[in-house]
Amino acid sequence: MSSTFDRAWWKSAVVYQIYPVSFFDSNGDGLGDLNGITSKLDYLKDLGVDVLWLSPIYSSPMADMGYDISDYRNIDPRYGTLEDWDRLLKGVHDRGMKLVMDLVVNHTSDEHEWFKKSRAGGKINNPMRDWYIWRPPKYDAQGNRQPPNNWKSIFQGSAWEYDEPSDEYYLHLYVTKQPDLNWENPKVREAVWDIMNFWISRGCDGFRMDVINLISKVPGFPDAPITEPAATYQSAFMYYVNGPRVHEYLKQMNTEVLSKHNLMTVGETPFTNDPNQLAPYVLPISKELNMVFQFQLMHIDSPHSSGSDTEPYKNDPLVWTEWKLNEMKTIVETWQTFKRDEGYWNAIFIENHDQPRSVSRFGNDSVEWRTISAQLLAIFQITQTGTLYVYQGEEIGMKNFPRSWPIEEYKDVATINYWNLILEQRKKESDGKEVDMSDVLDNLSKKARDHSRTPIQWDASSHAGFTTGTPWMRVNDDYADSWNASVQAKDEASVLNFWKRALAIRKKHEVLVYGDFRIISFEDQQVFAYTRSLGNTTALVLLNFKETAITFPLDEVKRFDGFKFVLGNHPSEKELPSNSVVLKGYEGKVYIKS
Repeated sequence: MSSTFDRAWWKSAVVYQIYPVSFFDSNGDGLGDLNGITSKLDYLKDLGVDVLWLSPIYSSPMADMGYDISDYRNIDPRYGTLEDWDRLLKGVHDRGMKLVMDLVVNHTSDEHEWFKKSRAGGKINNPMRDWYIWRPPKYDAQGNRQPPNNWKSIFQGSAWEYDEPSDEYYLHLYVTKQPDLNWENPKVREAVWDIMNFWISRGCDGFRMDVINLISKVPGFPDAPITEPAATYQSAFMYYVNGPRVHEYLKQMNTEVLSKHNLMTVGETPFTNDPNQLAPYVLPISKELNMVFQFQLMHIDSPHSSGSDTEPYKNDPLVWTEWKLNEMKTIVETWQTFKRDEGYWNAIFIENHDQPRSVSRFGNDSVEWRTISAQLLAIFQITQTGTLYVYQGEEIGMKNFPRSWPIEEYKDVATINYWNLILEQRKKESDGKEVDMSDVLDNLSKKARDHSRTPIQWDASSHAGFTTGTPWMRVNDDYADSWNASVQAKDEASVLNFWKRALAIRKKHEVLVYGDFRIISFEDQQVFAYTRSLGNTTALVLLNFKETAITFPLDEVKRFDGFKFVLGNHPSEKELPSNSVVLKGYEGKVYIKS
């Protein structure tokens, strides 16, 4: 296995994702904003960030936290103005960093002018009608009106919403206020290219593309197979994930827009874990995108099905099961070694705005182990091939909020819809008796997206220094301890300062970005160990994922001489011992020899 990767600025970059509403509030209204981001640029530069990715900041009714866009060419007043964005961009570029925007074009808001015209103009002689996906109703044997098919929305209920004036339904894979665009219409595609060019001409450096593998649907919109007999609506991923024309559309996007600029592109590709399904999005020969976010590692603590090897997970993102280290190893090895000789490039992450906090999920967020295990997870990420993505607050070891928080503290539409669905089902089954939802809250306390959306903990002042007003969402209770950026900046042993050192090590040693990947002692149930090799340089990575110490044999490391210790979350010897190495609880070590 050889590394043949071409070098590119976006491959070695460290990308920092900002969820603007929770980052920093500059005006005291309780909502993070663009000027708040601008005020923290020196913090981000000092951390080692190269690229900022902004989750959506466009005009929006906020039915899904800005992923329902009503005007792609304007900033939502909650976040600021276009002039604020220009000022932020200048500050980013002046510090040698780049700015990536979130492109959400599978759907719009139902308050977008396009949809207003599509709906209000009716279905006859309306040039905007087929900008969205409209279909007539079906009728059952009793003459009752039904949706065009049995597809279930990703956020529960039917994927179709009835429009009485036109007697038709429109498709919304997400909430009802997010109607899907009709990419079959070339005018829609041209409008998307225009949006992209608007932001490129303004100076943005690339795009993260939301659910980009859903933009092509199977013609005819057939009913989904019955996989949940008790449910009215059924999962229909096979009819809209990686659809028949998706690669045609992305190649056209590349030809018309992307190929004319030196941009960074990353596509979000949920609901599929098959590498061969995702390869065409990324391989250089395809001329589509630089990389995609695949979510296989994000599924290992979800219920498993008895289905195929490539799609072994049920779509139960809010249900928790215990994950296994060997499954993590298999997934990481699959993607680290996948089509390297053809130039497949990974996106490395374990947190984002749709995932719970990694230290609570893959580490140990107890008082004793939180710092050490958060640092272990930093080592885990900075030693893999791919563009590295750090999510806001990950660098200070932010964790899930407590199980004691009631459902009223959860804000995410996916969480609330799921809670209400289960509550309604249980009420029907209870014959009026009190309903126990504690098991659902147990799962939400581990898996809900809300955990990643609490405000960033900047200091020990009121509301963690996020706002001088009332925060839009409750701040996690631990901010007044050492779990804020201000305290950690002064502590060399903190998670924050460890991330700074770890990112500097990644940038210093190209082997960590581009080197080959080989697992050591795959069957070990406690230690994840691997080597990275590039030319005459080899890195050895040892990660103990449990709190018990272990003596790890180095039988598979052929030569011990020359390995120098470069990074770890415990004090360590400067050279690699022969034969075996002792790893303390949640200890991670990186050795490199040239």
